[in-house]
Amino acid sequence: MRFEATELTDAELALQAEVRAFCDVELVPGTYEPGLGMAGSVDPGFSRKLAERGWLGMALPTEYGGGDRTAVDRFVVVEELLRRGAPVGYHWIADRQTGPVISRFGTDEQKERFLPAICRGEVGFSIGMSEPDAGSDLAAVSARAVRADGGWVLNGTKIWTTNAHHNDWMVTLCRTSDTDDRHGGLSQLLVDLRAEGVEVNPIPFLDGSSEFNEVVLSDVFVPDELLLGAEGEGWAQNTSELAFERGGPDRWLSTYIVVEQFLRECEEEDLDGSVVELLGSATARWFGLRNMSLAVARMIDAGDAPAVESALVKEMGTRFEQDVLAALERLVGLEVAPGSESLFERLLAAAVLTGPAFTIRGGTIEILRSVAAKGLRP
Repeated sequence: MRFEATELTDAELALQAEVRAFCDVELVPGTYEPGLGMAGSVDPGFSRKLAERGWLGMALPTEYGGGDRTAVDRFVVVEELLRRGAPVGYHWIADRQTGPVISRFGTDEQKERFLPAICRGEVGFSIGMSEPDAGSDLAAVSARAVRADGGWVLNGTKIWTTNAHHNDWMVTLCRTSDTDDRHGGLSQLLVDLRAEGVEVNPIPFLDGSSEFNEVVLSDVFVPDELLLGAEGEGWAQNTSELAFERGGPDRWLSTYIVVEQFLRECEEEDLDGSVVELLGSATARWFGLRNMSLAVARMIDAGDAPAVESALVKEMGTRFEQDVLAALERLVGLEVAPGSESLFERLLAAAVLTGPAFTIRGGTIEILRSVAAKGLRP
């Protein structure tokens, strides 16, 4: 495992400046309620504005409405959006990983059906991986699809399914056959979240907000044309998309805006030594994580599959997010106040009440350490 040192090129810095200018107009402080990184609110109108700029489906082929651009270009765009707490919830998963997976493994018909809609910001996807009795151990998935006339009948339960109560489709990992290899016999199905037999139950956080869901699948019919990729190759396909899910800026920017707003609200005050120490420590760790994450994007552009490197970024990045939050809590000594007039206090409350999820979504700490450890073996 090796992370090559890298910096943005002049063209990438020009793109960064373009996105910052867009955000200065569209995301003026005080005109919207910012979210915590990728947990930004759902706003299809904002998603379509990004699409009009060519900032959705950036790495997808131009023949399907994409930009044929690089993973680093997308890194540059999403880093700026997440720093501002932009409302990215509607398009987030479709843009980050469903589009690339359909582009790589989908049939021509699936590409024509879904990719242009993703690039226009007109469709939202969820990921159906984790299950109540399997957690992040995807080889233990028990949702099962059995052959039926013209397709499959799917039964099972998915959990921690982000924004399934808002989105339109779910890429569902399930068993379609039994093999001695627990990684075999898995397939991916594209499931319409409004189909008969699909029940979506939001799982509320302590502050009453909902990001995660339980999705119960009861005799859901999935036509043959919605099998993604090859039957029985779900494990390999699923592994390939984890680099998109785990290695990006969304894994180390969730609490950025909390710290930034803290500084905004105390800018008239002299910062004492404890504040400077917190900022210095956080900045140093952020710098290292950002460079590791940027190196992962370079690997993707080089045609590599950095699943192990991405697991390490996610493990370190989400712990960083929680460590910064804990340090900030100790520093300010406030009771969380979701209804406060102070934006900093509202953001702090949201982070405290939802922060435990940072190290769960996208794979738990334990699973990620196992993946990274296996990758470090000589």
